[in-house]
Amino acid sequence: MESNESSYVSSPELAPKRPSPPPPKSPTSDSLEKPTYIRFLVSNAAAGSVIGKGGSTITDFQSQSGARIQLSRNQEFFPGTTDRIIMISGLIDDVLKAVELILSKLLSEINLEEGNDVDPRTKVRLIVPNSFCGGIIGKGGATIKSFIEESQAGIKISPQDNNYYGLNDRLVTVTGTLEEQMRAVDMILSKLSEDLHYPQSVNVPFSYAAYNGVNYGPAGGGGKFQNNKEDRSNSMTIGIADEHIGLVVGRGGRNIMDISQATGARIKISDRGDFMSGTTDRKVTITGSQRAIRAAETMIMQKVAYASEKGVN
Repeated sequence: MESNESSYVSSPELAPKRPSPPPPKSPTSDSLEKPTYIRFLVSNAAAGSVIGKGGSTITDFQSQSGARIQLSRNQEFFPGTTDRIIMISGLIDDVLKAVELILSKLLSEINLEEGNDVDPRTKVRLIVPNSFCGGIIGKGGATIKSFIEESQAGIKISPQDNNYYGLNDRLVTVTGTLEEQMRAVDMILSKLSEDLHYPQSVNVPFSYAAYNGVNYGPAGGGGKFQNNKEDRSNSMTIGIADEHIGLVVGRGGRNIMDISQATGARIKISDRGDFMSGTTDRKVTITGSQRAIRAAETMIMQKVAYASEKGVN
């Protein structure tokens, strides 16, 4: 049995909404009303603090913010680090509130440990898909320079890491006081969310297992792991929240049949009540060529993303 700390934690999305603060200046009112997400890194110890005893802290943060907070599993790190990934999704204001709650919590933990000697300026490393970094940088670096000037935070975007084939994410390090960090994160997320493709870029939020060299169980809406067989078996299992299975399958199995025909992959869904260990996620096993598996996984996760966005149960 895994401890609460090591399991994937997320509470229902029906958390009460807090009163909305004045909207950020950057995004349009339309983008404010659409779901978005942000990901950032935390140490394994910090992850336990965010989760809290029996998941109490993460549940409370979700309730206060109205956003959904998800966490990668105990040993699933961002490539090249020993840090886990937190993903927060929801409306922009709710996401920002959740980020502030988490960063405030982590800062208070540091203050408790180090007392008055603690540097008030800390770092948070955001994960941003490479294709969206250009929007943050701007022409000739104009956008990132304005963000730095307005927020008073340090903002640094890492170069593309070619050591990990297929890794399409970069780290954006934001350094400053909590207030400075929050101003910068607000600007960055608002800029990202202006691009209609950004919210759709999170097909599988924690898909780094292949880089960590170990096998993982499910991660909520769609964490994946390679079956414990040789690669040539070309089989992969993903976990899909039970409430989203109906939309993935479709009436009379139509959606699954369409995905199978379009990709050439074979797709098998576990029986009702047959869940991934320690979760309420149904097992979806995809078999075929690597290309077929990737294509089928993408199509399935698009169905899940649609279900999440529309609140379809």
